[in-house]
Amino acid sequence: MENKKLETAMFGAGCFWGVEDFYRKAKGVRETVVGYSGGFKPDPTYEDVCTDETNHAEVVVIKFTPVEISYKKLLEIFWENHDPTSQDRQGPDIGTQFRSVIFYYSSEQQRFAEASREMIDKSGKYRTKIVTQIAPAQQFWRAEDYHQRYYERKCILK
Repeated sequence: MENKKLETAMFGAGCFWGVEDFYRKAKGVRETVVGYSGGFKPDPTYEDVCTDETNHAEVVVIKFTPVEISYKKLLEIFWENHDPTSQDRQGPDIGTQFRSVIFYYSSEQQRFAEASREMIDKSGKYRTKIVTQIAPAQQFWRAEDYHQRYYERKCILK
């Protein structure tokens, strides 16, 4: 396989098991890792994050090949696969760890994220305002091994 430049993206859109699963299936995504970001407690555990007192979001870090999948396409996948109008909640999961958030690694990613949020907000698709946060990428803490590739291992969505 030829050596293709990889870029990094980070998204939080509810429980990281599902978020990781829909990105893993996208052509051009080379690697996904689930974990925690956006909080203040160093090296948090799943139990710490579940207290809703660390302010971490459950996130997935994506390594992708931009010639095969663009950051804009990753944003489309993000918007299509969760409710961006739900504050600190996705389905039955409630807490700040389940918030909708885009952590960007460059000014270009920031511009694309903000433009896509504005477009979705103005599209009329949702009756209420988009609450997705857009913030600079922060320290990422890898989640415990049993969370990595969870759906794939447990055959939930195959």
